[in-house]
Amino acid sequence: MYYYLFILAIGAERLVELAVAQRNAKWSFAHGAKEFGRDHYPAMVSMHALLLVSCIVEVWSLGRPFIGWLGWPMLAVVALSTVVRWRCVAVLGKRWNPRLIVIPGAPVVRNGLYRWVRHPNYTAVAAEVAALPLVHSAWLTALVFSVANAAVLGVRIRAENAALGYA
Repeated sequence: MYYYLFILAIGAERLVELAVAQRNAKWSFAHGAKEFGRDHYPAMVSMHALLLVSCIVEVWSLGRPFIGWLGWPMLAVVALSTVVRWRCVAVLGKRWNPRLIVIPGAPVVRNGLYRWVRHPNYTAVAAEVAALPLVHSAWLTALVFSVANAAVLGVRIRAENAALGYA
């Protein structure tokens, strides 16, 4: 029961992210931004929504138990990845968006976590995608969605690097 509420809370947090993203997109477009990678964005959103559904379905339908030695550390990974993701939102400010929206001529952010890692948000997302299902031992979901996330992020990072002039 608690796990289902936890997944619901993660879903609510994602809705908050989308509201922040919508506000930031308006600001970015008002400042001359252009959007890239529109073709992969629906796959990314669908994958993240289906991850939450799959967490619930696997735990419920296959009776996956909570295993303390696995679940508690994975809960800590999810919590830490959420902190890292929101830290990325704070560092990027109005320029943060899950859509690939770039203001031409704006300098690439190289402070905060971006000082050490080019894509800290994606690192946190990869950890979260693997850990979230494992909080309640939904290992099939963790495996399938980690592979799907790697594929989506491969496309996304190539598109983002090109849009930012890295490629």
